[in-house]
Amino acid sequence: MNLEQARFNMVEQQIRTWEVLDQDVLDLLFIVKREEFVPAAWRKLAFADVEIPLDAGGKAGATMFAPKIEAHALQALQLKRHEKVLEIGAGSGYMAALLAAHAGHVWS
Repeated sequence: MNLEQARFNMVEQQIRTWEVLDQDVLDLLFIVKREEFVPAAWRKLAFADVEIPLDAGGKAGATMFAPKIEAHALQALQLKRHEKVLEIGAGSGYMAALLAAHAGHVWS
């Protein structure tokens, strides 16, 4: 799988079509590598428009949001570089990494 092409397709076909147009948010999706936060058993779905189980067995429990939800939430926050963020429920750590790259400081 060409990860960069899959990432590009995710941004163009899922994220932008969900009206996430903030260039800073879009840039972060290329910088913070989502596949590094996906459990190994689900890595092939890192760029799919699905929630990904955070446990290896896929049983009911915590999941990673679909990429468009994460991007839309990040855009809606309209964070500034000097702001501080408290994230409750770190999940895979991906959103915390996106927040940390976008805000001044993050507690997760």
